[in-house]
Amino acid sequence: MNFATTDLCDANEGRLADGTLRVLAPVFRHFGKRAVFAGPAATLKVFEDNSLVREVLESSGNGRVLVVDGGGSLRCALVGGNLGVLAEKNGWAGIIVNGCARDSGELDVCDIGVRALALHPQKSQKRNVGEREVAVQMPGAVVRPGNWIYADADGVLVSDGKLGS
Repeated sequence: MNFATTDLCDANEGRLADGTLRVLAPVFRHFGKRAVFAGPAATLKVFEDNSLVREVLESSGNGRVLVVDGGGSLRCALVGGNLGVLAEKNGWAGIIVNGCARDSGELDVCDIGVRALALHPQKSQKRNVGEREVAVQMPGAVVRPGNWIYADADGVLVSDGKLGS
């Protein structure tokens, strides 16, 4: 993966202006081995229930990024070490969570990129409630299934299409 989000912003000022390239708010913490990752988005909308997160990560990722709108809840974790291992095994490039993660030491040895708002030691509930492949409101921008996600140390971009690097 050879890109910098700063360079992508500079090269795509028109897309930033017309909204086809968006920047997520700078509120995410980084976990996982991959500081830089990109891929098309798969989306989930859940609240304090990670049943669908596990279900999706059990499928082949094909280099995609799972974007999880957890409603910004800071009351439990939606992604942890076991799901990080599952994501790596099944070829996911990364996971971005509008919510919490846990097992940071375990996540940091997984060959994926993870962004989450914070850490929380408590696991989520398991009610199999949520929506797949819907537009999700993440901090700073809407993400739709198939949008391209670009993440590095400087931030996370959401593009309506794949960008040249």
